[in-house]
Amino acid sequence: MRSRTANWFETKIRYEKMMENGQQKMVTELYVVDALSFTEAEASIIEEMSSYISGDFKVTGISQAGYGEIMFSDADTDDKFFKVKLKFITIDEKTQKEKLSPVTYLVQAHTLQQAVKYVEDVMGGTAIDYIFAAIQDTSIMDIFEHNAAKKQEVDDKPEYEQ
Repeated sequence: MRSRTANWFETKIRYEKMMENGQQKMVTELYVVDALSFTEAEASIIEEMSSYISGDFKVTGISQAGYGEIMFSDADTDDKFFKVKLKFITIDEKTQKEKLSPVTYLVQAHTLQQAVKYVEDVMGGTAIDYIFAAIQDTSIMDIFEHNAAKKQEVDDKPEYEQ
């Protein structure tokens, strides 16, 4: 299990997809990209999807994700993404009352129960007290992380090769 914090954007792509029965159908799919701005998110998703989609496609929506951290699984069978909302329990030093601070994560897993287990495994290594507030299945197809190594390769090339 690997965890990554970044500025995540949810992007919607609309294109004509070949279905299993051989028919072409217009679909809208949700993807997540790591970017610093809406403009960079749009450029990133266009670059990533252009190698997967033959034909025209359109970015129909971009929104900043409600989570800052994603827990990635190494298992090939973990093909879904779940939004997991936790509430961290802290004690207010002035009033001595319990305070609940909500935090949302995106977790890659195969089932809802597995997502809970992954969160418990990760959070078990911390001293933070928490409770599960909500778990929701998402329609996210894939996540594209910013590849700093790829950018560095391009930057290292002489200008006449770029």
